[in-house]
Amino acid sequence: MAEQPLLDDSFPLPTSAPFTTGQAFAAGLTARNLRSLVEVGLLRRPVRGVYLACQAGDSPALRAACIRLVVPDGAVVCDRHAGWLHGATMVLAPNEHLELRPVSVFRLRGMGRLRNDISASGERDLRPDDIEELDGLLVTSALRTACDLGRQRYREDAIAGLDSMLRLGLFTRGELLSQVGRFRRQRWVTRLRELAPLADARSASPGESVLRLRWHDCGLPAPVPQLEVRRDGVLIAILDLGREDLRYAAEYDGVEWHTSPEQREHDRSRRGEVEQQRWIVDAFTADDVFGRYQTADQRLRAGVVRARQALARRIIV
Repeated sequence: MAEQPLLDDSFPLPTSAPFTTGQAFAAGLTARNLRSLVEVGLLRRPVRGVYLACQAGDSPALRAACIRLVVPDGAVVCDRHAGWLHGATMVLAPNEHLELRPVSVFRLRGMGRLRNDISASGERDLRPDDIEELDGLLVTSALRTACDLGRQRYREDAIAGLDSMLRLGLFTRGELLSQVGRFRRQRWVTRLRELAPLADARSASPGESVLRLRWHDCGLPAPVPQLEVRRDGVLIAILDLGREDLRYAAEYDGVEWHTSPEQREHDRSRRGEVEQQRWIVDAFTADDVFGRYQTADQRLRAGVVRARQALARRIIV
């Protein structure tokens, strides 16, 4: 089948709907067949234990159909998979479809946890207004999901989750802040208390969210996400983070959108036009922003100093 452009009617399972590993085995496929089809891009694994033909595309209904195959009745989808179902695609970990992390599924307090190898489960205290139904699945509401994603051990994951959920426009930051108090004394509530005021719907990627967090940690003047730069009233660029008064900007170059020769040339051209307007633009990669040896804080401080010094050299006519 690797020679085919896409799966066709010769494939023993539907190409427009998800199916489980068990259903694939029943149809005559082997584990090796499934691995091979995933490797050549004819199949993908949206969640652990579920496959879908790549030509089926993506939609909230398809996502729900995938998870519905592995979630028992009465269980509630929570955390990152709830965010995914609401439409916040980027709350999933990078390459999660390859790592096959278990689906986050919980039962109400007193019902007992699920015990299988496809779900990360437990019991959770949920109010009636914390739960809604999406395409036949019980899912934590967008607001409750944001509160849960904001209560994580790692600050980077928490701010990225909060930004992604707020970006959906299903609740306001004021509504998010009003919920913080209800989680008093619960695990990692200090993380939510710290980061909820910093959540911003304008961040377009987890990398941008974390870069903004690094900027905040430096104690620098707060940046503006998705800052527009104009020349004679004409928009020439939208910068990930920046300060117009300093004419300084920081951009996150993620692998997906800033790797190919065409993408790099576009970045050079766009930033060149901005720099012609006497801006200083620093580009950051994952190595700069994430990990134990990240250097974003040092580079941001140095960038702001350079921007201030450049302003001091400007000749006012």
